[in-house]
Order: sequence, then C-alpha cells, then structure tokens
Amino acid sequence: MIPVEEAQALCLDGLSPLPTETLPLVRAAGRILARPERATRPQPPFASSAMDGYAVRSVDLTPGARLAVVGEAPAGHAWDGTLGPGEALRIFTGAPLPNGADQVVIQEDTARNGDEITIVSDPGDNLNIRPQGADFPQGFELTSPRRLGPSELALLAAMNVANVHVYRAPEVALLATGDELVMPGGAPRDDQIIASNIFALSSMIEAAGGRPRILPIAADTEEALAQSFALTEGADVVVTIGGASVGDHDLVGPAASAWGVERQFYKIAMRPGKPLMSGRIAGRPFLGLPGNPVSAIVCGHLFLLPVLRRLMGDPEPLPRPRAARLAAPVRANGPRAHYMRARLDQTDSGPTIRSFDRQDSSLLTVLSEANALLIRPPHAPAADAGEAVTYLPLAHA
Repeated sequence: MIPVEEAQALCLDGLSPLPTETLPLVRAAGRILARPERATRPQPPFASSAMDGYAVRSVDLTPGARLAVVGEAPAGHAWDGTLGPGEALRIFTGAPLPNGADQVVIQEDTARNGDEITIVSDPGDNLNIRPQGADFPQGFELTSPRRLGPSELALLAAMNVANVHVYRAPEVALLATGDELVMPGGAPRDDQIIASNIFALSSMIEAAGGRPRILPIAADTEEALAQSFALTEGADVVVTIGGASVGDHDLVGPAASAWGVERQFYKIAMRPGKPLMSGRIAGRPFLGLPGNPVSAIVCGHLFLLPVLRRLMGDPEPLPRPRAARLAAPVRANGPRAHYMRARLDQTDSGPTIRSFDRQDSSLLTVLSEANALLIRPPHAPAADAGEAVTYLPLAHA
C-alpha cells in the first residue's frame, strides 16, 4: 500500500492538458481559460451616473439654488448638449455624464417644480459618478489558466469577449462491473442490488466540467469485461467501478492488463478506498475504483477529479484541505489515513466539525448527510473537542 499523497502524484504524473477549443461564453462555464483575453473597450466605456438624480456643475451647488432642467438622459441614451451655468440634466443610473457636468445630485436632495429643481439638502462631496475605466481600462487582460465561473464569465462579457479559448472537456467512460448490479428501474433478483455510485460519479464529472459516458454494466466474466473495455475507445479517461479487489470474481485487474493497461499502483493506505487501481491505457488515465459506494465516491474526490482538472488545464488540481476544530472527540486512528464522513458547521468562533458515528463504506445515507470529509492521518492519536483538524469539503456542500 502507498500513501494517499504518493498515489495522487502518480495519477497526475505526466498528464498534460487536452487540446483547446473555442466556445461561446454561454457554453464556457466550468472550463479552464487556455489563453489570456483582452478587453476591447474600457468599463465603463464613458463617465456615467452612479445614481438617479440630476447632472450639474458643482459650482452651481449652493443650498437653495434653483437650476433649470434642460433635458433627460436615461441609460442607453446620451444627451448630446453641454450644460451651462444654472442648468441641470435629469439623469438615471448608468447614463453617460453630459459635457459640462462634474457631479450628480441624487434626487432625494432636490425638489422639482416643472422644469426647475431646488437643492434642498447639502449634496456633500460625493460626486456620484463612475469614471471611464473605473472597473478596467481598454486592453485589460484576464490571465490564464483560470476556471471560468459566473464572475469570470460576467467579466469577459463586459470586456466584449464573445468567445473564449478553453481546454477541451475530458470524456470519461464509466464502467460498473458485477453480476450483482442492476440499473435503477430494473427488476433485480433477491440476490442483486441497484447500481448507485455510478450516478454520483457521473454528477461529479459533470460538475467538474467533464462529460461522462455511462457504459452498460459488465458481467463478471473475462469475455464481458473485454467487450466492455472495447466500448471505452475514444474516451479520455477510463474508470471502472467494482471488481478491483482480489476475490475469485474480481476480474477487472486481469482484464485491464489484458486490454493493455500499464498499472501504476494498486492499493492505497486509506479508508475508505483501499483497493484503488491506477494506470494508463494507450496513454489515457485509467482508474479502477472500489465497488462500495462511499469508497468509490471518496476516491472520486481524491483521485478522479484531480485527473480531470489537470486534463482541463488546472495547474493546481488537488483538493486543498481546510482547517476546523473538532466539535466532539475522535478516537486514535490506525495505519491508514481515514477520510471520515462529517458535518461541518459555521459558528461564531469559526468552523467546527463532527464525524458521524457510523463510517461503514456502504452507507449512502450517512454520506448524504455529510458535507465534509474529516481527515485523520495515519496513526493520529485520539483528539478532544476543540482540537484543530483538517477536512475536505464535499462537492455538494
């Protein structure tokens, strides 16, 4: 068995980002920007009003001053005149500031009577103007690589960038194995169970920006597995679920070797997820995940998602542990790192975490209640409430 950190390094070793493609912004969410993008105009592109009110010349602002309203400028419609002494322009948020004006008086500080306003309150020193380029200048560069979330997409749109160059989304072949499995909605025998973890992994892949390809469940025969491996052609990553242990009916290892998988490692010093297999098949990443649902999902967070992030161009693909304090004691740990399903809560004194009592790797109900994985290093001593620990947030948290 090898440590988790060594296994993660081997999974990522030699992997390079996939080729790039150009996508419209509406399809780029979750992708990694492959090259910098530059703004073709400043934002805002003109000095604009930050409030609804009246554009004026600040020299005309004295308590009780009366100004003639000479026009109106709603957003998207600039007024093409120039303000003169004693004049004001009705203006709305986002509208261009007219020539001659250097301040906007909010409407609450004025009283209007026909085409005249009176300054009824001291407007103070706030100009209520957004200068041209206050957000970013023309030529501003959004650097790469970076994951494109809602904020980045909004920024690119404001930069007048309609299409972006991103790394291609990896396609992941998901192959569940085992005579005991039946897809949801099927008619299982009394000695069969419903395939479940494949749907969690598919969701995780999609959330990470990848494209899952769910293959038919493979029976526990060498012939069936060989046929199933043939269906993985064209995928960027091949993932099997189940059959990775050493039982008489665990045939994934031999079938993978026969198909050409070059194994990197088998078995990790962790729980859940000890019987994890990793390798390459024609240069493509291969992961043989355990069949127990929680084991497969935890291994998905620790190993599969980092592989996908690296293929998508993320320079820091590994999950980053965070700090919290124990809300309840935990027992001493054994020789394997333990990723315990836990509940993280935010308190006035900071985040606290409490592990669930039941940690069996088959219990999906516990996983559904968890929003974090409490990390217990190998041979960690017992810890009391209040002690500092590390955790990983779960994707749905």
